[in-house]
Amino acid sequence: MARNRVIYQSEGLFVSSGVNSTTAAQHKQLKRVQSANYSFEITRQDVNQFGQLARIDALVLQSPTVSLDLSYYLADGFNESALGFYMQGNGTTAPTGAANFASGQMVSSSGLNFYIVTDGEGVDLNYDNAGATALSGKGVIGIGNGFITDYTLDAAVGDFPTVSVSVEGLGFCAATYDIAGNVTGFVSPAINPENGTKLLTGTSDYVKLPLPSTGDGPTALRPGDITLDFGAFTGTGATPTVALSNGDKIHVQSVSLSLPLSRTPIERLGSRFAFARVTDFPITATMTVNAIVNETVARNLADMVDDSNERSITLTINKVGTTDPAVKYTFSAARLDSQSFSSDIGSNKSVDLTFSTQIGGPNDLLHGIYFSGAATKAF
Repeated sequence: MARNRVIYQSEGLFVSSGVNSTTAAQHKQLKRVQSANYSFEITRQDVNQFGQLARIDALVLQSPTVSLDLSYYLADGFNESALGFYMQGNGTTAPTGAANFASGQMVSSSGLNFYIVTDGEGVDLNYDNAGATALSGKGVIGIGNGFITDYTLDAAVGDFPTVSVSVEGLGFCAATYDIAGNVTGFVSPAINPENGTKLLTGTSDYVKLPLPSTGDGPTALRPGDITLDFGAFTGTGATPTVALSNGDKIHVQSVSLSLPLSRTPIERLGSRFAFARVTDFPITATMTVNAIVNETVARNLADMVDDSNERSITLTINKVGTTDPAVKYTFSAARLDSQSFSSDIGSNKSVDLTFSTQIGGPNDLLHGIYFSGAATKAF
């Protein structure tokens, strides 16, 4: 029976542990997803010649660009782990042997595969999971060789903390999940980056996904359970001119953490498309804080310019109704870049603070973002 429409109840978003993943154990369903938008664009170069007005051909010289933008409510770090970010144990900051949050994204690889599974109209996908044939006949949109190009966390008064992720991929497919005879799953959307051909073609290499589920862990996190610790940014002996961490600390209204991870394709003669997509360095992460001002402290701009100290900021979000951290971000070796005050008739005086840090290498335990979550690691 044909569908009249597709809405959120019928869809689920899955991610692989690697570009070659095929088994159900090598895939996880992302939790608390709020949106998933995808598209692809094929860039062609026209071929014209004297004596003919219209083009005689249009050839593809660059690999097609597949885009996926998704958002989800921040929970316990499971999604971050499934997406390839490094997650430490709950409650830790940067102990010996830890690694940067972005360390898994900085290596040259062929990316991850993403899948959007669609059930029948009016059916909750997460509850339609009875038996081994539950996925049979369901539609699947596949995005192959996906590289995360941006990770942004937004938390504000009156709203759930939300993460937005941007992905650029190379392959795209639409398929039906088959369970018949010796065939189970569907053809992978992953491609060989150099020549654009399918990476896995045999029926033995068909992709198999785990059964959909509602997912465990926190349903969502609340803004009232967020603690922002500015550490040595006290406002008296450190850089800002507003009081941050003393008894008259500012009233934070929102915080945004942005981690850009742009990649540059490397091409060569003899290869149809780019043979590698490497991360652009240096990577500069930013944290923007908006707050209502109540107290200011003495501080001179000349002192701020001369202040070369690097300090850490910790963002902790507890589980609802407990003092146990669900997630913790440590913005290590941060510097204050800007401070902007706003005041007008009818509004509270506010301040916007922008901090930045650069991501260090795998053996650098001082610079970058460190992340811990209460979830068990996805892979």
